Amino acid sequence: MEHKKLLTFDSTLRDGAQGANISFSVEDKLRVIDTLDRLGIDFIEAGNPYSNPAEAEFFQRIGGKKFEHAKIVAFGSTRRKGIAPDEDANLKSLLAANTEYVAIFGKSHIRHATDVLKATPEENLAMIADSVRFLSAHGKKVVFDAEHFFDGYKTDADYAMRALSAAAEAGAWCLCLCDTNGGIFPDEAYAITKAVCEAFPGTCVAIHCHNDGGLAVAASVEAVRAGAAQVQGTFLGFGERCGNTNLCTLICNLQLKRGYECIPPEHLKDIYEAAMTIAETANAAIPANSPYVGMNAFAHKAGMHADGVLKYSSSFEHIDPEIIGNKRKFLLSEISGKSAIYEKLKNYFPALDRNGKEMAEIANALKERALAGYQYEAAEASFVLLVKKILGQYKNSFDLINYKVINELPAIEGKVASAIIKVRVNGVTKIAASDGEGPVHAMDLALRSALADFYPEIARVSLTDFKVRVLDSAKATAAKVRVLITSADSADSWTTVGVSEDMIEASWLALTDSIDYALMKRG
Repeated sequence: MEHKKLLTFDSTLRDGAQGANISFSVEDKLRVIDTLDRLGIDFIEAGNPYSNPAEAEFFQRIGGKKFEHAKIVAFGSTRRKGIAPDEDANLKSLLAANTEYVAIFGKSHIRHATDVLKATPEENLAMIADSVRFLSAHGKKVVFDAEHFFDGYKTDADYAMRALSAAAEAGAWCLCLCDTNGGIFPDEAYAITKAVCEAFPGTCVAIHCHNDGGLAVAASVEAVRAGAAQVQGTFLGFGERCGNTNLCTLICNLQLKRGYECIPPEHLKDIYEAAMTIAETANAAIPANSPYVGMNAFAHKAGMHADGVLKYSSSFEHIDPEIIGNKRKFLLSEISGKSAIYEKLKNYFPALDRNGKEMAEIANALKERALAGYQYEAAEASFVLLVKKILGQYKNSFDLINYKVINELPAIEGKVASAIIKVRVNGVTKIAASDGEGPVHAMDLALRSALADFYPEIARVSLTDFKVRVLDSAKATAAKVRVLITSADSADSWTTVGVSEDMIEASWLALTDSIDYALMKRG
């Protein structure tokens, strides 16, 4: 089947950067551009050169650079009221940006023209036409962003269409229909986009939605169905308020479900990696339940689901996750069936019999531990150690004789806790003490110090995260707590769990599992 080509327009570095806690350095921008270019995105809106000197300098740096696939777009606005185009600083900055393509926004909502700009309807139309004509005359291909177009169309359809006509007749290469407030419904997006496409045959029509109603992707799909030839959005949906159309979700939906080619087919497998790279660059976490690229997008927990997907993948997966570079995942819990547990364990224990008695023992142990407060979804390392004990493969790396933890206030040189630990390894007793920034930190340092002579490799292991959850808040200070500890070495990271009414004991259980797992990995 021949796929219809759609143009993709990414605004992560411009619209996305307007989102809360999103900021990109120059090096960050270059990394994002490189990632999007390799993925096969057609246009990358890199920012507004008029907004600040750093942006202008950035465009000077990259404006003339040729990329493998993408075209860089500079963003700005129409001329100001009462200012000639050749005297408007914003338009002149777009010329200086040295990009073939520019995007300018203008008012298409009559009330925005009269109440916000304080211009007459005709003055606003002249501002649009003059700006597009000026940029086009200087060799720029202009994307006209019709700001608030859908709301404007519903308020005064004739005026909204006249705004598009002013841009088209002045030479605009593309007319972008913006749902700036993010409130459009998919059926409205279809009907209005269809009317525009019929009114401007042969002109590129783009769709640009915000997600304030949670409908940005759906509205964009409907706009494409109505004839839009270009889709705009931000990777991972970054953007002001509730964000923009999530471009990686939209690309996957259109390309995998609707037969459009948004990026080269051979790059679909790179979607997940691209999302990870951009999230890391933006110092933002991808929600685990994000469509397609979330870490739990293809995670199965219920025993029936896990068993079903192993027998027939599409029973509980709408696509093969590997198509876009993601992976299937099985979560361990008291509701996991033997099939899910086996799939989780087979790489650790290749000789394990899916239907053997050991699997039944493991499944029962998982349920019993869940009753005691243990949760292994995020603590796979502790679960592997538990299974080793059930299978008789566990080798104790040390025996605890005793430990003591002392809290001290006020802090001495930032240290508020001390730990003394006595252990026995192969009949040899060792005592170690350490100060720490907290009791768990002190215990961690003391334990590794005690074991260093026996297992020097644990010097490469570090504690990277520590989480505590109270399991029954109604019991107040008598409640059980669950402690999760994440550790890492140069090659890997792993998480362990401990549960007790005593937070120190729970931490100790998780901590010793972490050390045991690190030593197990060495073979």
